[in-house]
Amino acid sequence: MALAIALAPVLGLSAVQSALGFQNEVKAERRALVGAAELSAATMRARTSVSLVVLRTLVSGSEAPGCAQQLAYAVREVPAFTNLVRFDRLGRVACAAQPPPSSLKAAGASWFNALALGKPFEMFSGVGATYAAEPVILASVRAVDERGAFAGALTATIPLRTIRPLKSNPALPAGVEIALIDAEGRQLSTTSPAAFPAIVTAPRKVTGVGDASTWLARSRSGDLRDIAVAPILGNAMYVVLSTPSHNALSWARLNPVSAILLPLLAFGLALSAVWIVADRGVVRWIAYLRRLALLYARGRYGVHPARARRAPPEIRELADTLDAMASLIAERDRVLRDTLAQKDTMMREIHHRVKNNLQVISSLLSMQQRALDEPAAQAAMADTRQRIAALALIYRGLYQSPDLRRVDLRDFLEELIAQLVSSDGTCGLIQTHLQVDPLDIDPDRLAPLALFAVEAITNARKHGLGEPGGRLNVTFTVLEGDAELAISDSGTGFEDPRAGRVGVGGALMGAFARQLRGKVDFTANADGGRTTRLKFPTHPAARMG
Repeated sequence: MALAIALAPVLGLSAVQSALGFQNEVKAERRALVGAAELSAATMRARTSVSLVVLRTLVSGSEAPGCAQQLAYAVREVPAFTNLVRFDRLGRVACAAQPPPSSLKAAGASWFNALALGKPFEMFSGVGATYAAEPVILASVRAVDERGAFAGALTATIPLRTIRPLKSNPALPAGVEIALIDAEGRQLSTTSPAAFPAIVTAPRKVTGVGDASTWLARSRSGDLRDIAVAPILGNAMYVVLSTPSHNALSWARLNPVSAILLPLLAFGLALSAVWIVADRGVVRWIAYLRRLALLYARGRYGVHPARARRAPPEIRELADTLDAMASLIAERDRVLRDTLAQKDTMMREIHHRVKNNLQVISSLLSMQQRALDEPAAQAAMADTRQRIAALALIYRGLYQSPDLRRVDLRDFLEELIAQLVSSDGTCGLIQTHLQVDPLDIDPDRLAPLALFAVEAITNARKHGLGEPGGRLNVTFTVLEGDAELAISDSGTGFEDPRAGRVGVGGALMGAFARQLRGKVDFTANADGGRTTRLKFPTHPAARMG
């Protein structure tokens, strides 16, 4: 985009040159149209001049006896005439080659008055649209007697087809349409009426023979056209030429090479040259450094920018900087990995020693338990040992886990239940069913969860699970960010801690539930026994994928 903007002046200069070329061509076309109009008018004047010469020759003998026969003979011999009419000085028909129409009147007509006042000839189109079934114009010459006084006029009807120019003339512009109009701008004859305005008002701009005028006008069909008008004889009749007016878009379609292709080619060549230089000198090396940076981002610090030795000095310096940075990062990562490995080893050793210490404490409590005589004290000591054993199991799971921050809850619960059920030698009398959804949980949340399970299973075991056929169901489910631990037994049941008196186990389970920000619920089973449920949110624990 930046290159295109930088090279935009080239395209703008080409556009200006194309616009100037369009304006010059428009002027040239209008000059050609004016020349064609003047040429057409000259051609028509030459044809009408021949007719006037013939009329001047015939007017001197048009008063002799038998003038009608003479005029009829002249009409047959001169194809340019369709009729000849001789008027006397009062404007009456003296004789004619054939009877004239009633619309052809001389007395009081402007053309007849002009001849009476001394004008040698006059041309007009005042006999209507057609004469003898085709458009005509009238040419009249002044008749005088022996003393030179006005003696009338000889008028000839001349078909327009004999004087109007043909479109096939190679001197005419392409797409030209031709019309003959009178002094009022009305069309007498035309090759295409829709190519001209309804009334051509421009004859008033034409001052005389040899003069021509051109302008832009909207035709009857609604499109813009260039109009040129030139007089034929005096201001009685004019020839009008009409050609399509080219706008910039149409001119560009007619001149695609000079108007569009050459500017675009110049712009494209300039853009390509700059782009190739920029690509070979900058862009491809930037892309190379980008790929190198992506490799470094993936930890492949051993890759060195060998290709950058052929790059420009600035790129080479940047590549060397990246290489030095990668070497420093690689060395720092090595040190960090060694440090983390040492810390990992130390943490595993700490967890292992804590587990061993807890087992030592459990052994000491076992010796103390055997020295006691009271059953209640022995039972309390046994419960304490189970809680300590559960904590020891947590630390063993930590130092045996690949990740010191997470413990697989499924394996942990399986081992914890097996340890609790078999602690008093009744594992052969209890049917255990375990169903656990996979979940990695951190030690801070695993401890209260494990101790809650110890209290719930211990209570279930104390109330009938030791009898033959006892069943213990442990279910752990995870759904939409919440987890539920359900421990169900088939024993004789125990008092609901919510009913009034709360024992140590119940108080501990409530405390552990609050640590997990969860809720505990005790429900009687339909077929006997009780179900203890703990619901808590799994955040910030992460569910296994």
